[in-house]
Amino acid sequence: MSNVVPEKMNNFTVYIDGEEQSGIAEGNFPSGQFMTSEIRGGGVAGIIESPGLGHMQSMTVELTWRSITDRFIDLMIPEGHELDMYSEMLAFDAGRGEYVSKSVNIYMKAVTKEVEFGRLVVNDSSDTKSTHEVYYMKMFVDGVEVIELDKYNFVYKVRGTDYFAQTRRALGKQ
Repeated sequence: MSNVVPEKMNNFTVYIDGEEQSGIAEGNFPSGQFMTSEIRGGGVAGIIESPGLGHMQSMTVELTWRSITDRFIDLMIPEGHELDMYSEMLAFDAGRGEYVSKSVNIYMKAVTKEVEFGRLVVNDSSDTKSTHEVYYMKMFVDGVEVIELDKYNFVYKVRGTDYFAQTRRALGKQ
């Protein structure tokens, strides 16, 4: 009997503009929140916060660096940057008594919107940070594309279904 329990991210690596970054101590995946509008009036019993189809609030990703590096400085160039995060997710198959590994990859295009140069502490990291506004994102699990979001080109796909296809047609963008 299989009982697979997702446990943890075992390790990760981050590539910035195609180069692996050993200077990064931590990173986070972006979070997504749908834009909503309030629905109220006759025919509705109360108020509904209706999510907009594919329309997302600001999405940010933050990288925490052990110290100020050349790549951190490069991220201050006012242009789009490619951020590519690879991680290994481990699950424990309790029925078989073994770990199962899955890869999770998030590729993003983003612009830097905030930097923190960090702190000065003897014999410790500077906790330098960079925060980036994500305008394009594609997620893969074990090499299979599961999400694609392109805010500038009206693309919102989940498991291969393009939920903005009708919107693009309606706007003459197809």
